[in-house]
Amino acid sequence: MNYLFLWLLIGIIPILPVEVSEHEFHMSKCEIAFNKEEKALQIILHLFIDDLEATLAEEGITKMYICTDKEHADAEKNMTNYLNDNFVLEVNGEKVDYSFLGKEVSEDLQAVWCYLEIENVSTIKELKIKNQLLTSLFDDQKNIVSITSSAEGRKGYFLFDKKTFEDTVQF
Repeated sequence: MNYLFLWLLIGIIPILPVEVSEHEFHMSKCEIAFNKEEKALQIILHLFIDDLEATLAEEGITKMYICTDKEHADAEKNMTNYLNDNFVLEVNGEKVDYSFLGKEVSEDLQAVWCYLEIENVSTIKELKIKNQLLTSLFDDQKNIVSITSSAEGRKGYFLFDKKTFEDTVQF
């Protein structure tokens, strides 16, 4: 039966008008760590470059060539603006701004790691996350967020999508 399925798959795929992507799923990963000693929220985001560039192109921002030798001079500024609009954090009921510390390409050259930080967070009782990254373009987009505290360990784990993009964790 496996051979029949393979034969059908091989026979059908060439005639279907399918757009091929670098990857078959749309997902981002985010790690948020509250570092009590440094009084900071440290954030690492992992985004597929082609998805990010396609989403920016939908907003009229093209030819960014993120993490390549041809990267546009405004790539980081455009990424930061996009992140600020679609990845919003509130600490203890107040919206906070984060600093874009930098980025680097993943080992497989398919994704970008973005490093963000929110300074001067001495205490945290509640963290509200709004994560709509890449959901405007991809209906199947999933955004995974893991939250830890240096003092308390793992605090939360969320799976956001187009319909469910906001949640809160208590510390």
